[in-house]
Amino acid sequence: MDILRRNTDYALRLMVSLAKRGEDLLVGTRALAKEQDVPYQLACKLMQQLHGAKLVESVMGPKGGFRLGRTAAEISLLDMVRVIQGPLSLNRCLLNDACCPRKDGCPVRARMSELQSRMDEYLGSVSLADLLRTKEGTTGKVNEPAGRTK
Repeated sequence: MDILRRNTDYALRLMVSLAKRGEDLLVGTRALAKEQDVPYQLACKLMQQLHGAKLVESVMGPKGGFRLGRTAAEISLLDMVRVIQGPLSLNRCLLNDACCPRKDGCPVRARMSELQSRMDEYLGSVSLADLLRTKEGTTGKVNEPAGRTK
């Protein structure tokens, strides 16, 4: 089972494509979909979800399109993932305390909770700007730009 769903992968690619263009340049969904090999109707749906979460802005009209709703440095992987597929959870028992009657004494839940926290922290620490600076073949988080605050 994949942790990140196909739609989330598509949305991440669409957002990277928008970010590459800069924060003020508008681009239509059809152009984004074609560039990223995302089915057009699905790209429309994903852009609506991203717009609803204010991660992108839209401008109507013949010269309209989408642009980032915030700077690329202010949008994290975690933000984008949560908009498209909701919160990531390694196990149902981590969704909330009511999901697991054995939560207090379960050694599996304790370890999964630790892994969940690390995953959330990592995804929250990687920005769209970091993705733009990542070179193919490298791993790990790219250094943060000067002046970036958490």
